Amino acid sequence: MREALAEAQKAFQASEDVPVGAVIVNELGEIIARAGNQKELLGDPTAHAEIVAIRQAAQVVGDWRLNGCTLVVTLEPCVMCAGAIQAARISRVVFGAWDEKVGASGSLYDVVRDRRLGSQIEVITDVLSSESNTLMKDFFMQKRENN
Repeated sequence: MREALAEAQKAFQASEDVPVGAVIVNELGEIIARAGNQKELLGDPTAHAEIVAIRQAAQVVGDWRLNGCTLVVTLEPCVMCAGAIQAARISRVVFGAWDEKVGASGSLYDVVRDRRLGSQIEVITDVLSSESNTLMKDFFMQKRENN
């Protein structure tokens, strides 16, 4: 999670994107992809940290199937990212902060663990949640001060 937090910080510093970071770890425990949000940087509404990391991991693995991989992300995945996690067949999701507004991994929705979609994904929550929450709060406080 500390690696994901570092990616979140980079995203904010580089492009003023919402500070969400993600890493994908293979079955051997090696980080095979890392990303921060890039929506502002790329002008792409789909460039969430999770999506960017999933694309990178698929290139590294040479397959769209990421069976056995773990996605570690600082903020609970949204519906779009939860769908991508399902589609990529990621085995486990670990996240820090809950997203009560658009979360789709147990708070508002639970797309990640919806067995009707086919995959049985393990979800581990609240990992370094205070650090993830603080980063988000600081970001939005700074945004309010600058407007």
